[in-house]
Amino acid sequence: MKHPLENIPSTSRKPLFFTFLAGTLILFAVFRVLDAPLRTPAAPNGIVSFELAGTPFQALAIIDSWHEQSYLASSVAGEPVPGMVSRAYSFAVFGLGIDYLFMPVYATALALGILLAARKHGGWFFTLGAWLGWGAYAAMLLDAVENYALARMLLLDEVWSPYPEVAAFSASSKFFLLLLGLLFALVGWLWPKKA
Repeated sequence: MKHPLENIPSTSRKPLFFTFLAGTLILFAVFRVLDAPLRTPAAPNGIVSFELAGTPFQALAIIDSWHEQSYLASSVAGEPVPGMVSRAYSFAVFGLGIDYLFMPVYATALALGILLAARKHGGWFFTLGAWLGWGAYAAMLLDAVENYALARMLLLDEVWSPYPEVAAFSASSKFFLLLLGLLFALVGWLWPKKA
């Protein structure tokens, strides 16, 4: 099997890796800011709690906790202002949009990191790296499916099956593939090359 980015000239791989890695880190920092108001008792891990909710009941509890912030922050004489949208809810929706930019950036950074590590050792290690390079892009596609399910719940109030289950399955699979690829790249870099 051929790695998805193997056609990139070897002299360009490291510069491209560091470019995409920088983009990943910058966008990750943006997500950290967007995620801060999403951490509520119902969603202690912010958007990740919503991604992994897995049931309509849990997903609705998280969305409600984000809406409740608007009532607390915008009440006039103890009454909520009609039509007020919470900052947490707005950040969640905005974050879903930005995530579509983040997906190809982190997938390409990871795929390039895997390629660089795999090329260092060759043989069976390279074959495994080729599979995991495709896995980075499979994680990106799972992320897109997950975001679609989350958007249906957030924007269309369709907080019923199968959307929470699809989001949780896609997110779990995505995290597994990303972690596997990251571990492979780290092992590849730390493992001494044969003389």
